[in-house]
Amino acid sequence: MTQQHRRFDTIVDREKGLHRSLSTGQLSMIAIGGAIGTGLFLGSGFAIGFAGPSVLISYAIGALIALLLMGCLAEMTVAHPVSGSFGAYAEYYIGPLAGFLVRYAYWSSLVFAVGTEVTAIAVYMKYWFPSVPGWYWIIGFSAALIGINLLSVKVFGAVEYVFSMMKIIAIVGFIILGAYVVFSSTSSSGVGFSNYTSHGGFFPKGVWGTWVAVIVAIISYLSIEMIAVAAGEAHDPQVAITKAFRVTMLRLVIFYLLTLALMLAIVPWNLAGTDESPFVRVMAATQIPGAAGAINFVILVAALSAMNSQLYIATRMMFSLSRAGQAPRLFGRLNSRGIPGSALFLSTIGIALATALNLIYPGTAFVLMLSVSMFGAMFAWLMIFVTHLFFRRRNRDALLVFRMWGFPVTTIFGILLIISSLITTYFTREFKMTLITGVPFLLILSLIYFTWFRKNESTKSSLISQALEQEN
Repeated sequence: MTQQHRRFDTIVDREKGLHRSLSTGQLSMIAIGGAIGTGLFLGSGFAIGFAGPSVLISYAIGALIALLLMGCLAEMTVAHPVSGSFGAYAEYYIGPLAGFLVRYAYWSSLVFAVGTEVTAIAVYMKYWFPSVPGWYWIIGFSAALIGINLLSVKVFGAVEYVFSMMKIIAIVGFIILGAYVVFSSTSSSGVGFSNYTSHGGFFPKGVWGTWVAVIVAIISYLSIEMIAVAAGEAHDPQVAITKAFRVTMLRLVIFYLLTLALMLAIVPWNLAGTDESPFVRVMAATQIPGAAGAINFVILVAALSAMNSQLYIATRMMFSLSRAGQAPRLFGRLNSRGIPGSALFLSTIGIALATALNLIYPGTAFVLMLSVSMFGAMFAWLMIFVTHLFFRRRNRDALLVFRMWGFPVTTIFGILLIISSLITTYFTREFKMTLITGVPFLLILSLIYFTWFRKNESTKSSLISQALEQEN
């Protein structure tokens, strides 16, 4: 065994203890659960407002970026299925600082994303209970999902499977019903593909608006990378990962593009808003009794599912940080059910922040949480592409089970697209806070690393090894 392989085996050894109980189907559903949530059901309203009908191009570009990312990530994950995932890969192939920054940036993003989802839940509940304060729902639903995550990974996987299956059934139903409405309506009804051009043309906000909407599209696809983190608890991970990556991407692209295409044909783009989901507006436009309420319920389940997945992944990322000696050892401890309970409770701070923001700024809490949360996830995507370059250079002669096509052109293209999207956020009113908060956060993390963790690397590695030996 080479010294390089022994180094990665050390990372694998320190993250032992998690139960490998997730099946291929559950692994796929975790990724779908994270990606089909607020980004599609509520965020699509933002995207349509930015681009109009050309949002279809925006989401196609977002799908291309996601496809490139999944190819790079699949190749590395099949080779190294660990819960630290792309954080562990960055540590091993680039350096400890890279692993430190990726893990903390992504963890913080998930913490805020959990707050974003739970804030959206408060928006959805207003449909039925307009006079009830949103923070009531935030606290109640959060307590239930924390309880699910505390039980066992098998229970979590089962619940997430049911949640995600409900979303898939609902989206398929939406596509079938939407297609029926579009193709059975008369030209005088105001429904049809003529809506693509009848309200300012296909590009009513110009090419810039279409490109800005790509940011929202990326936000919508964010969380597909969760599948790589969950691989650390998958049964027969190499087979499960390969199948799950392919199935997940196919479903996501079809669901996103078809639903948006039908939505824009039924309701003119200029009527889309963010005070409620555009899906609810579409169902209300069909005038089918109870349809709007039914889709609002599905959207509520979607937000709960995404929040459930994000809370799970945030917990595993903090667990990985602790086992790497880059967070207090308390967060690396597992309970009798194989759950890092302390890491779970720490990862709920986004819920507390969402509750506070909902009380202080009920009208803008969702947009603020969204803009702050997206930096860490987009930075993680960028680093996945960069890490893949280092991975291939180190393994140029290795026989890889899964290999990304078009390397290095596809990987470099992905890097350029993500960097361009991040820069664009600064020139928008809604997402300006993404870089304003994100870049200083990275600088602070780097300062913390160099003043504390780097000086103690060898000592910490020794202590971790001793702790693992005592646990085993």
